[in-house]
Amino acid sequence: MNKKWIAHLTLFGTSLLFGANYWIAKGLMPDYFQPMQIIFMRVLGAMLLFWFLQLFLPKEKVKTKDLLLIALSSALGVAVNQMMFFEGLNLTTPVDTSIIHSSSPLLVLMFAAILSREKLTLMKITGILIGASGALLLVLYGEEASFNSETFRGDIFILINISAYSMYLVLIKPVMARYKPVTVMKWVFFFGFLCVLPFTVWKLPDIQWAAIDSYAWFSLLYVIIGTTFLAYLLTINALRYVDASIAGFYIYLQPVIAAIIGIWLFDEVLTAHKIIAALLVFTGIYIVNKKTAKSQSKLKVPRDT
Repeated sequence: MNKKWIAHLTLFGTSLLFGANYWIAKGLMPDYFQPMQIIFMRVLGAMLLFWFLQLFLPKEKVKTKDLLLIALSSALGVAVNQMMFFEGLNLTTPVDTSIIHSSSPLLVLMFAAILSREKLTLMKITGILIGASGALLLVLYGEEASFNSETFRGDIFILINISAYSMYLVLIKPVMARYKPVTVMKWVFFFGFLCVLPFTVWKLPDIQWAAIDSYAWFSLLYVIIGTTFLAYLLTINALRYVDASIAGFYIYLQPVIAAIIGIWLFDEVLTAHKIIAALLVFTGIYIVNKKTAKSQSKLKVPRDT
């Protein structure tokens, strides 16, 4: 199979993981864990998994200048992103979070144009706007976005969260042309853990371990392995073959997937507006992919060994 299409499949898989995470992560707070407690275990667990996986793969020496770029990317994509997401999700509503996350592809395009000089085409912008309309239709129809004083701080945290992650996608992409995904990710989470440690470790003594049931343990493992280890690994591998703006675009799928999970597992009702929203999102993905197919075939990537 064409490597570009494999990249799209991995990005779709990442969207599945993150789409379910809206339900799973929210269920952990505040009854079982506080946001900073989850972040400590999430980042530590992912770091250990990546370093363990590296033991079975060829070693690569990373240049100092690339380590500095990885450290900066990690501060944004791991530390700021995750701390702001969990703190924000704990304070605001899923509706507000979904609306703010829908701005990610536009933020990625903006950062990519400024920092990486990715070319903006009319077709790419059109596809992103169509996808945005589908995501917004899904989260706004029949809902009331509560941008008020009680959730305002959480909304700001979510905006910082998605801005940091969007810039991370742009900054980390050049490194992927020089190193294997696991090499990059072990350093991303090493620096990320150093960044979150001062803000999270002091919350660990407050955990009520006796109150954590099997559901909470499963959910925590999903957050660590699914939406951290696997999702970051899939995304970083996909960035070897597609533009950062396309990787950011797949965030539009997350509200659709979250809605499907709600219908399947939580008795949510399948309505006409949800079907139309999903069609708009997938139409936008098709337009972006069709326009960029020729340029992606020319992208040079390191060969697999």
